[in-house]
Amino acid sequence: MITIYSILPLLQAQTEDHTLQFLPIILITVIVVLFLLAIILSYIISRQVRIVTRQSSHINEIMQQALINGENNVLYYNISEDWTYKLYGHLVPEEGFSTENWKKHVHPEDLPYALDCLHKLIKGEKKAMKFNYRWNSNYEGGEPQWRYLRNISVGEYLPGFKHPVGIISTLSDETNIVMKQEREKEMTDKYQIIFENSIIGLSFYTPEGKLLDANKAMRRICNFDSEEGDAFFSNANLFDMPPFNEVVNKNDIQEVWMCSKSEIPERNMNYYLEIRLHPIYNEEGKIVYVAIATRDITEEREMYHRSKLNDIQIQKANEEIQRYETELKYMMEACDMRAWRISYKKGTIQFLKGLSEIEKEMTLEECANLFLGDEEEFKMRLAHPEIHLNTPFTVLHKMRPIFHNTTEGQWNQINSVPIYDKDGKLDGCFGLIRNMTRFIMAQEKLKQETQRANESGRLKSVFLANMTHEIRTPLNAIVGFSDLLQMMTTTEEKQELIHVIHNNCDMLLRLINDIMAVSSMDTNGLTMNPQDTDFAKDFEEICQSLAQRVENPNVQFIKENPYETLQTHLDTGRITQVITNFVTNAVKYTQEGHIRVGYRIQDNGLYLYCEDTGTGIPKDKCKKVFDRFVKLNDYVQGTGLGLSICKAIAERCNGKIGVDSEVGQGSTFWMWIPCEIRNVKEHNI
Repeated sequence: MITIYSILPLLQAQTEDHTLQFLPIILITVIVVLFLLAIILSYIISRQVRIVTRQSSHINEIMQQALINGENNVLYYNISEDWTYKLYGHLVPEEGFSTENWKKHVHPEDLPYALDCLHKLIKGEKKAMKFNYRWNSNYEGGEPQWRYLRNISVGEYLPGFKHPVGIISTLSDETNIVMKQEREKEMTDKYQIIFENSIIGLSFYTPEGKLLDANKAMRRICNFDSEEGDAFFSNANLFDMPPFNEVVNKNDIQEVWMCSKSEIPERNMNYYLEIRLHPIYNEEGKIVYVAIATRDITEEREMYHRSKLNDIQIQKANEEIQRYETELKYMMEACDMRAWRISYKKGTIQFLKGLSEIEKEMTLEECANLFLGDEEEFKMRLAHPEIHLNTPFTVLHKMRPIFHNTTEGQWNQINSVPIYDKDGKLDGCFGLIRNMTRFIMAQEKLKQETQRANESGRLKSVFLANMTHEIRTPLNAIVGFSDLLQMMTTTEEKQELIHVIHNNCDMLLRLINDIMAVSSMDTNGLTMNPQDTDFAKDFEEICQSLAQRVENPNVQFIKENPYETLQTHLDTGRITQVITNFVTNAVKYTQEGHIRVGYRIQDNGLYLYCEDTGTGIPKDKCKKVFDRFVKLNDYVQGTGLGLSICKAIAERCNGKIGVDSEVGQGSTFWMWIPCEIRNVKEHNI
């Protein structure tokens, strides 16, 4: 600012050239100019102050809004008072809290690290620190409500002091972020489990043919060096390896399905494989991955060849039967042999030449008079044939001649077989009457060969038809829903399809495991591997897995584990197999009510049980359910092998197995096996 003292030399210089008469006018002019300049400067300074004030207010509003949007909390810890004050936010009480109270709200696992950071700030070792911890926001007691906090703390120092007088902390609530990350990790883990545990070999390649990842089944099929990877396949190009180099154009990748014999000497591969190549596109229609699904069908191919061999053997058996029938007719004609048939409804007996030509027919009373010596006994039998002839028998007796003009008696050997109608009701009996024992052997051989051939063909047809249907059903679901998965747009739709695929994979895995278990038992016998274990803990783990299979909201899964500790020596894997089969069957036949699974120590052994409120089993079929390929309901999926495997395990352990059931009330499957009980601790009540 220009002052009057700064212009005095100028005025003095001017007075030397001008007269003193102009001095007052000049002074007045200067004063007016200075006054105007002061007014202008005051206005400018005032305007600048208002601008700065508005900017400061605007910045304060922005900071306030940032705190609100970021869900931040600002705290001030007074070191001398040992008290934390709330400056901003909603996470802590208005009155603040002491350090002891703060410790109570920090998660015990995070408290040591948080205290260490706080001590470093208090001692002045660190000017500022960042650290995270979990905070219990429930100040009223009860169940903790943990929040994930990100803490940034800065020490407040006074001039000349080495240690801070206070600590200013900004707390950012990152609970939603952490929970979202955990959900994403959980979903990723589920996808990884589905991918890794699929019974079908799966691998993913880049569009250029470089291997990205392969699941356990694919690593097994391709004989990888290790679980982490394989040097050969990592360095090889997909489109340069057989059979892809012959059927796939790497410049125009299309979906391919094929069955081929794959031979890769570098990996010691020589399998028959069912292979499907499927390109995966992004939203722009560009290929981002190439998926390969592979299934080893070498055993299926061998099974098919064995089936063809069985067909040839059955054909030979039928030819043998025809030959036996021809021989039998010749022997009957040459050796004076007849067949006979009794009809209970008509009360008659027919004697046949061969197996179809009727030679003589008479009533049962007339037939009774043919026997010599024990006429009354045979009269009684033939008077009530449904009682006395309802089981197969063979007798040798002296009789009057039936087909010859002679009065001499002859010894006839008679065998009888009951006949049932289509409803399973006893309808009559059938047999042969002959006088030479050697023909009995021929007939018995014919009967045995006929039954064996028919039973072999029937079992083969039933087994192949059942396995084809049971395996194809989940495979169709897996392939179909896998194709639909890439078309789904929402997470809910994808999760639903993935859930269906997972269930069918689990179902297919159980089918294959049952078939392989039975095949192993037939080949090598049932192997057991008992070990020292805490069955109480094993049972908890088993039930956690089985509870996931009870998806019907109308069915309650109940576990009964009476012991906290049960040290014993047994094969936990086989016991798990039994419990799993029990619960799986209960889930199939129970639509409402509960499924209760548990165990207890009984008679120096372990008693396992699974109770359900399902459809129940008729009394006459309770023992049959433990036979192979027995299914009480053909519309329920399964091989009919599970309970037969359980029975084999029980017998192998020198134990017992059974079922108690009422139709419409439910069933209780149980198994008892002897075992050594070493340490038992019941739950505290």
